[in-house]
Amino acid sequence: METFKSNSNCLRCGKNSLLTDENTGEQFCEKCGYVISEKLQSSGPERRSFQNDGLDSARTGMPASLAIHDMGLSTVINPQNKDATGKPLTASMKASIQRLRTWDSRSQVNKSDSKNLRQAFSELSRLKDKVAVSANVVEKAAYIYRKAMEKKLVRGRSISAMVTASLYAACRDTETPRTLREIAHAGNVKRNDISRCYRLLYRELELEMPVIDPVQCIARISSKLKILEKTKRYAAKILREAQERKESSGKDPMGLAASALYISCVKNGISITQRQIAEASGITEVTIRNRCKGLKQANIKSWILMFMSSDVIFWSSL
Repeated sequence: METFKSNSNCLRCGKNSLLTDENTGEQFCEKCGYVISEKLQSSGPERRSFQNDGLDSARTGMPASLAIHDMGLSTVINPQNKDATGKPLTASMKASIQRLRTWDSRSQVNKSDSKNLRQAFSELSRLKDKVAVSANVVEKAAYIYRKAMEKKLVRGRSISAMVTASLYAACRDTETPRTLREIAHAGNVKRNDISRCYRLLYRELELEMPVIDPVQCIARISSKLKILEKTKRYAAKILREAQERKESSGKDPMGLAASALYISCVKNGISITQRQIAEASGITEVTIRNRCKGLKQANIKSWILMFMSSDVIFWSSL
């Protein structure tokens, strides 16, 4: 037993004679034999292995998450037939452990709710990669879906439709610019089914959705078309002036962003068509033209520069 002397005094005899076992972490007095503690908690950093060598030196498992059917708190029995010291198990003990593994796996899927959550969150994990949303959006979607299960809103409805509706609600709540059509395409679910489920979640769970700022949608459209920063800033300026004059009230944020971006491209002499912006934003060309007419009628100061430019042909055609 390897020991080293501590600097603190014994609580019983008061002498500076405390020893600590390096192997077990036991701390005791050398003179009177009083045991201070049986184990010492390590205050150092967690040991983690980032190498693909099959050796996992992490002291802790994965963090708890709402996007896992059991929140990551289930029992896990090591598949290796070895004890804590690394010695192989006996034949009788090996059979008992294998039986425990079987019952442990059965106990985790014996409930219908657990099966539903397994399928739902597997679908949610697939949608996360397709729609490219962050982890906090997925956590919010899982939270909304669990609330829907508590109120028994999932019964009799498609799991895929409820998951995609929960994801869309999470995107709206976190102000992540994702359209309903895009999420429906990623989930391979009809748009009307998602809309119906979303209205049900909004009504029954009493969700409060913030209004999406159309300025945030400009960056998403511009990244697909690789538009310059100068053009994006001018489009943001157009939208801010439209918001001050209440022209954007009741309008689709993505449609307003696409229209402002198209106007900015025309003003800065960038050759781009309405079809390209419509495909990047997920809306129709008719929507872009209608929003451009509305912005034209708003009598914004920045339009004066456009009327004086060579783009007057474009405005006269609207």
